[in-house]
Amino acid sequence: MIRATDIYSLTEFQRNARSHIKHVTETKHPIALTVNGTAQVVVQDASVYQKMIDDLEDLEMAAAILEGEADIAAGRTIPAEEVFAELEKEFGF
Repeated sequence: MIRATDIYSLTEFQRNARSHIKHVTETKHPIALTVNGTAQVVVQDASVYQKMIDDLEDLEMAAAILEGEADIAAGRTIPAEEVFAELEKEFGF
C-alpha cells in the first residue's frame, strides 16, 4: 500500500530522482507519482516487484489446481484416450 507520505508530483520526482530512488530501494516502499494531481505511475523496488509477480503466479497456479480438482470431483473430465484420438484426428499426431 502506498502511504500518503509517499506521493509526489512527477516534477518533484524529476528534480530529486536519485534521492527518491534511494528511498524506494532502502525502504522497499513504493511511491506514487502524480500528474496534475492524479496518480499516474508507481515506482517500486525491482526485487519487491519480482516477488509480487512470483507470488501472483503461485496464486494463479494454486487456483488452476483447485479448478482442476473441482472438475474431477464433478466428473467434468474426458478420458485421455479420447483426447489423444481427437488430437490425432485434428492435427495428425
